[in-house]
Amino acid sequence: MGRELGPWLVGIGIVVAIVGGLAWAGWLSWFGRLPGDIRITSGNTRIFVPITSMLLLSVVLTVVGMLIRRR
Repeated sequence: MGRELGPWLVGIGIVVAIVGGLAWAGWLSWFGRLPGDIRITSGNTRIFVPITSMLLLSVVLTVVGMLIRRR
């Protein structure tokens, strides 16, 4: 591993800690409950397909990746 990998690992750790803190505080309770997210419940079976939430996450991560690459 090179020295340039260290700051990236620290940055990823900080982002994971921030997202975890937001989820724990309830700020991300809307995630998975957007229009277009499919929930099917029948007896003891539950099926959850977060289509809209994953599309939103994909767009956000794409924009962040493009901004990082642009530098």
